[in-house]
Amino acid sequence: MAALKSALRLSVVVPTLGASPLLVPCLKALRRETRGGAHLLVVDQGPSAIRLPSDLVDQILQPGRNLGFTGGMNLGFDACPTEYLAAVNDDLVVEPGWAEALLEALDSRPEAAAVQGINFRRSAPDEVDGAGLAFNTSWQAVQRGHGEPLSEWMEGREIQEIFGVSATAAIYRRSALEAVALADGPNGKQIFDEVFESYYEDVDLACRLRNAGFSSLLVRRARAGHAGSATGQGLGRRRLALIYGNRYAALARFLGSHFSSIHGRILRRDLRDLMGSLVRFRIDSAVGILQGMSRGRRLLKEYRHRADGTEAARTLERFPHEESREMP
Repeated sequence: MAALKSALRLSVVVPTLGASPLLVPCLKALRRETRGGAHLLVVDQGPSAIRLPSDLVDQILQPGRNLGFTGGMNLGFDACPTEYLAAVNDDLVVEPGWAEALLEALDSRPEAAAVQGINFRRSAPDEVDGAGLAFNTSWQAVQRGHGEPLSEWMEGREIQEIFGVSATAAIYRRSALEAVALADGPNGKQIFDEVFESYYEDVDLACRLRNAGFSSLLVRRARAGHAGSATGQGLGRRRLALIYGNRYAALARFLGSHFSSIHGRILRRDLRDLMGSLVRFRIDSAVGILQGMSRGRRLLKEYRHRADGTEAARTLERFPHEESREMP
């Protein structure tokens, strides 16, 4: 592949708990894409060491405990010295040409910090799983195009600027990540904020990159099939606590002093979701939302007013809210 002819320009980090049945197909597809031109690293955070064919990976890191998505990715990125860094979920399989298309886009747009393709649902290959990050009118982060016909998303400009990329499957420019990295943590530079653990960590990173003046791209011909995280669903109410709580921190850091003007709208949506869960007798969901709201209040004490929101306001003029929809 032309885009990969220079050896070791790209490192691919795949965090796993060892439970995904797609881990080996995921790695086989990535090895096909990057053979001879990239470093393929797995961060094994499961309770017992996984066994993988030696030709599938170049390196396995075993921290001995679950560091969350954020800690696992930071550990992996810290071990990779390459110009470009890819994050790929262990339940996703890239299609031929994925890496080449994304690297070509980054090479041609030096102002771009990150790039992703269109992810489709493996259970329904004609439907989009996600085509970049956006906010709905309730200030919930959403995957653009989720559930919409894939055929419709294959039309339009080959490369499109988007608000931010999902870390489900994306390639980042190292220099941009280092420019917005937080203070060093136990797992190296905090590219992803480890307070978040999982959920909204890629939204927060997208916001920091935007506030620093970087752009993000969608490349339509780069595609990957995503199964959806069994690990995340297994977290139960903890998953909702992280989703609802981390949103407050990400938005507070992104908007700075402007956060106060939307705080009421966020709270009203949370209460609406809470009431909906109670009416449907989804007690675990209701508890998770309540825990998330409590977590959000705690995080606000630390994250509020960390930015002035000037760049955020400019960004939102260019990327208005998506149509209001439920979170995927």
